[in-house]
Amino acid sequence: GLVDGGVDILLVETIFDTLNAKAALFAIETLFDERGIRLPVMISGTITDASGRTLSGQTVEAFWISVKHARPFCIGLNCALGAKEMRPHLEDLSRIANCYTHAYPNAGLPNEFGEYEQTPHEMCSFIDDFAQSGFVNIVGGCCGTTPEHIRHMAQHIKGVKPRPVPESSRYTMLSGLEPLILRPESNFINVGERTNVTGSRKFARLIKENNYAEALSVARQQVDGGAQIIDVNMDEGLLDSEAAMVTFLNLVMAEPDIAKLPVMIDSSKFSVIEKGLQCVQGRCVVNSISLKEGEAEFIRKAKLVLRYGAAAVVMAFDEDGQAGTVERKLIICQRAYKILTEKVGFAPEDIIFDPNIFAIATGIEEHNEYAMNFLEATRQIKKSCPGVKISGGVSNLSFSFRGNDRVREAMHASFLYHAVQAGMDMGIVNAGMMEVYEEIPKDLLTKVEDVIFNRRPDATEILTNAAEKVRGNGMTAAKQDETWRLGSMEKRLSHALVKGITDYIEHDVEEARLKLGSALAVIEGPLMDGMNIVGDLFGSGKMFLPQVVKSARVMKKAVAYLTPFLDAEKEVSGAPAAVGKILLATVKGDVHDIGKNIVGVVLGCNSYQIIDLGVMVPADKILDTAIKEKVDIIGLSGLITPSLDEMVHVAKEMERRGMNIPLLIGGATTSKTHTAVKIEQQYSGATIHVHDASRSVAVASVLTSADENSRQRYIAEIKSEYTRIREQRANKTSSKKYLSLKDARANKLKLDWGSYVPPAPKFLGVKVFEDYDLSELSSYIDWTPFFLSWELRGRYPEILDDAVAGAEARSLFEDAKALLQQAIAGKWLTARAVIGLFPANADDSDSLHVFTHEGRDKIAASFHFLRQQTLKAAGQPNMCLTDFVAPSTSGVKDYLGAFALTTGIGIEKQVKHFQDQHDDYNAIILKALADRLAEAFAECMHQRVRKEFWGYATDESLGKEDIIAEKYRGIRPAPGYPACPEHTEKRTIWELLRVYENTGMELTGSCAMYPAASVSGFYFSHPESRYFTTGQLSKDQVKDYARRKGTTAEQIEKW
Repeated sequence: GLVDGGVDILLVETIFDTLNAKAALFAIETLFDERGIRLPVMISGTITDASGRTLSGQTVEAFWISVKHARPFCIGLNCALGAKEMRPHLEDLSRIANCYTHAYPNAGLPNEFGEYEQTPHEMCSFIDDFAQSGFVNIVGGCCGTTPEHIRHMAQHIKGVKPRPVPESSRYTMLSGLEPLILRPESNFINVGERTNVTGSRKFARLIKENNYAEALSVARQQVDGGAQIIDVNMDEGLLDSEAAMVTFLNLVMAEPDIAKLPVMIDSSKFSVIEKGLQCVQGRCVVNSISLKEGEAEFIRKAKLVLRYGAAAVVMAFDEDGQAGTVERKLIICQRAYKILTEKVGFAPEDIIFDPNIFAIATGIEEHNEYAMNFLEATRQIKKSCPGVKISGGVSNLSFSFRGNDRVREAMHASFLYHAVQAGMDMGIVNAGMMEVYEEIPKDLLTKVEDVIFNRRPDATEILTNAAEKVRGNGMTAAKQDETWRLGSMEKRLSHALVKGITDYIEHDVEEARLKLGSALAVIEGPLMDGMNIVGDLFGSGKMFLPQVVKSARVMKKAVAYLTPFLDAEKEVSGAPAAVGKILLATVKGDVHDIGKNIVGVVLGCNSYQIIDLGVMVPADKILDTAIKEKVDIIGLSGLITPSLDEMVHVAKEMERRGMNIPLLIGGATTSKTHTAVKIEQQYSGATIHVHDASRSVAVASVLTSADENSRQRYIAEIKSEYTRIREQRANKTSSKKYLSLKDARANKLKLDWGSYVPPAPKFLGVKVFEDYDLSELSSYIDWTPFFLSWELRGRYPEILDDAVAGAEARSLFEDAKALLQQAIAGKWLTARAVIGLFPANADDSDSLHVFTHEGRDKIAASFHFLRQQTLKAAGQPNMCLTDFVAPSTSGVKDYLGAFALTTGIGIEKQVKHFQDQHDDYNAIILKALADRLAEAFAECMHQRVRKEFWGYATDESLGKEDIIAEKYRGIRPAPGYPACPEHTEKRTIWELLRVYENTGMELTGSCAMYPAASVSGFYFSHPESRYFTTGQLSKDQVKDYARRKGTTAEQIEKW
C-alpha cells in the first residue's frame, strides 16, 4: 500500500523488537523481488534505557548485525531517550554501520509528570554535537519536539560536514542479544552440539517428553561450558520437527543467558530451517544447504537464507553425493562459492563451508585418510575461496569409540589443534567436554595422532586396544572448592563475609573469640575488617546490593552468636564503637519499607549503628527518639505521594524545635527537585536527598566526619546546588502557560458517542476472591521492578546478562524464585481481591457517577477526577479520565469497574521469622516478591475482567511481554498515579466495594494501603482510553475539585 501510494522511502522505525523488524524487512525485500524495484529503506532502532539495549535485549551492535542484510540506505536511533542519553549508543552505531546514520531523539527525558521540557536551544546543543562529532547524516526529533525544535536544528547544523560512510567490514558477523564477530585474531569458535536430538540421547528424550524446561538446561550447560554458538537440531522421525523447533527456540529467546549467543538452526529439512529463522531476532547460521538437489534448488534456498539475514553452512555435497577426497571437496566448494557470490549475492564472509568430517579408525582402510583429507581440503578451500569460513562436526571423527569419552575427548582435542592451524574457524563440539591438548597424556596422544595422520598401518588396532585401558567418563565436574577452609581464621572470616557463606560462621567466630580473648575483639577485629572489605567492594562497584545483604546476614549471625559473651563482657569492655548513629523511619501514613531496610543493611555493614523505627512513624516519635538517642543523622523514607508532605511536616517540626541534625530524604516518590523545592527550605539544618542505598554511605561518611571544615563545605555545596535547582524550577514554571478550567474542559478529548456502543459487563455488582492461587499469579510477574528494588538497574531479562551486574542478578533471581516456590508451597501469603462492575456515566464537571442498577436512577458512588490544564499544541486535547466514559447527556449506557487486591495477607509472620534468624536478605526478598505478586495479581484480574467478567476482549491472546507492555484494550488507572493523582478517591472505592469487609485491606490516614503489597484502582473499557499525566493545576480547578469533594482547597492541596 505504501509503495502503491508513491512513497519515496520506506522507514521501519521505533524498533524495540528486532524480530518484528526483520519480518517487516523480509516483506519489503519480497515485494522488491516480486516487482523488480528497489526503494531506499531506513531502519530506526530504539534503545530503551541506560543499559544500551533494545527492549528485546539486543545491544546496538547486535541490532545492526541483525538487520544489515537489508542493505539500508540509512540506519539510526529514535525515541525513548533524549539526545544526551542517546549519544554513546549513536556513537557506537555510527562507528560500525556502513551506510548513512540518523538520530531523532526525544526532547530530553520526561519529567515527573510525563512532559518533555527540553527547549529547542537545549536540544540543539546535543544535536550540534552529533553533527560536529561525525555521528550522523540525518537528524530530526521524536517525542516532545515541535517545529521550533526542527527549525533550530536546521540552523545549527547548516554547513556541518556530513558523516563519511565507513568501508564495509569483511568479518563474519553473527548475533544473539550480543554480537559475535569473527576477526582474524579470533580463536576457534565452539558451536554447542548437545541441543541436537540426533546427537544427544538426553536432549532427544526431553524433547519427546515435551520437557522443554529441562531441555533448556542442556543449552545452558553448553553456554556455561564455553559454547559461542548454539546448534539446534530437531530431526527425528517421530517428532513434529517444525513445531519442536519453534517451541524450543521461542523458549530459548526468553532466556537471556542463552539467547545472548547466536543460534545455528540445523536441519536436513528446509521447512524446519525456515520455521526456526522466523523465531530468532539475531543473525543466525543456517545448517545447512548444498548442491545435492541441483543448482536451481540450491539458489532458491540460498536466496531465502539471504532474505532472512542469516549466514549459511554449505556442505561439500552435490548431485553425486558427499565428498570424501580432497579433490571432490575442493571442486564442490569452489562451485558453490561461485554461485553464491555471483548469482545469489552472498558476501564471502557469510559462507561457511563444511568439507565433511567423517569417522576414522573404523577398521575400513579407505576411511583412514578422512581426517587428513579434511585438513588438506580446509587449507585449499581457504586459499581458493577468499573470505569464507570453515566448520565441521567434530564428534563425527570419533564415532567408532562411542561410550569411551576419554578417548573421544583426546581425539577431538588433537584433531582441533591441527584443524585450527589448517584454517578451521568453528566446529560443532560438546563445549562442556573439551580436553586441553597439552594435558592429553603423551602415550594416548601419540596413539590418537597415529590414527589422525594414518602414520602406521596398525594405528587403529593399537588405539582400540589402548581404549580399553583408558575407558572412562572423561572430564568430571570439579568438586565444590573448599580450599578457603585451609586459610587462617582471619582469612576464613573475611572470605565468609565477602561470599555470604553462613555454614561455618559459628565455628570460626568461636575460634576467633578463644584466640583473641573477647567477643568485642572479634567484632572490632576480623569481623569489621571483613565488613570493611565488603564496604570497599560495594563502594567501588565490585559487589552488588544482594551480595552486601548476604554479607550482612553472615555478620548478624556472627554477632548473634557473640551476644551472650558480649553481655558478660559489657561491664568491663563496653559496647563496640560505631562510627555514627543513624535513625531511619518510614513516615506516618506510609507502610512501605523495602528501600529503607536495604539502606539500613548497607549502612550497618559500614559500621553505623542503626535505629530503625519501622513504618507509619509520626513526626513526634521520630524527633523524640532522635533527641533521646543523640543520633547523628535522621533518614526519612516514603513511597506514596502524601508521604512527601509528611516529610515537609517533619522538616518544619525540626526547625521549630531548633534541631540541627542532618536530614536525609529517600524513597521512590522523592527526588532532588522536590527535596530542594519543598523540604530544604523548611529546615535550616542540612537536608539532603539520597538517591539510593549505594550513595547513602558516602553521604553519611561526610556528615559524620570529624573534619568540621569538610562537613560544612559539603553542606554549603548542597545548599548552593538546591538553590540553583529552585531557581531553574521557578524559571521553567513561569514559562509554562495554563488554560482556565473552562477552556480546558472545552478542549476535552471528543469521542463519537453516537456511533459507539459501550460493551455491557457479563455481571453487575461485586465479586470477591478469597484465596487466589499464587502459582497462577507467579506467571504474570514483571521482574524488572524487583531488580530495581535491589538497585540492579536494567530491564529483565536483559539484566541477567548484564556485563557488570549480570552474575549477581542471576544469583538474586535464583534465590527469589526458590523463595517464591517456598512461599507458595508453604502458603506464607494469601491473595484476596474484590472487583466491581457498575452502570456509570460522566457529568460535565469531570466526575463519574456509578449507579446501583441499570435503571440509573440511584447513584451508588461518585468519583471525581482532574483535567490537564497546560496549554497544548493545536489538535492535542486536555484530557481527564471522564472523557473515556459516555456523558449522561448522550443517552448512552456506559460502565465503570473498580478493584482492590492484596497478596500481603500473612507476610508479617514469615518476615518476623527471617528477622529473628538475622536473615534480612530473605526478609527483603519476601517483601519485594509480595509487591511483585500484587502487581501480577492486578494484571491477572484485569485480564480476566477484559476476557471474562466484562467480556469486551474475549478473543484477546497476549503473551506475558505484551501484557506487561499494556498492549490490551482498556486501562486500570490507580489513585495516586499521574492520570488520577489524588489519593482520597481510594476511600470511595473502599466504600463502594466494601473492601475491608471483603478482603481485610485497610487504608491509613494518608490513604496508604495495608498490607503494603496491595493495588487498587478503576477499570475503563473504551478502546481510546489511555494513560496520561495530569500535570500541574491552576487554582480554579483546585477550588472546583474541592467543591465537588465537599472540602476546602487547602485540604485538597495537601494531597
